[in-house]
Amino acid sequence: MNRRQFLCTAVLAAGGLVVADAAFAAGEIITLHKDPNCGCCHLWGEAMQRAGYSIRTIDEPDLTPVKMRYGVPEDMQSCHTAVIGGYFVEGHVPEQALARLLSERPDIAGLTVPGMPSGSPGMGDDPGASFEVYAVYKDPSKQPTIYFRAGSKG
Repeated sequence: MNRRQFLCTAVLAAGGLVVADAAFAAGEIITLHKDPNCGCCHLWGEAMQRAGYSIRTIDEPDLTPVKMRYGVPEDMQSCHTAVIGGYFVEGHVPEQALARLLSERPDIAGLTVPGMPSGSPGMGDDPGASFEVYAVYKDPSKQPTIYFRAGSKG
């Protein structure tokens, strides 16, 4: 195989992965609980919609009961809480981490990006932004662990 054939094959394979991710996201519904006045939460929802997810938005004047219902640890909270596939997704979790979650289906309660990191989806959407996504376990005695590193190969 010459270099040109290799490059063409690599481009086609990468395109197939993008199509597969979009097809996987199609039909998945994210329920987004957010403050009605929060613009970055709305932008995160738009980013997930562009990635192929359906978004159902519920404006909540007080998100504390929602976070408590899904077991989001206080020190791992952010500005919005989403739910998909039986998992909570807290804050500005990137689509790549969400796709991995839905593909692997680990035995966890959900994912979180604590705070509001600059460059994360909805907070500037910088593909080079570096921040961590944590897995939160169903057992509250287990400490969250890093599940995905944005700005790296994951």
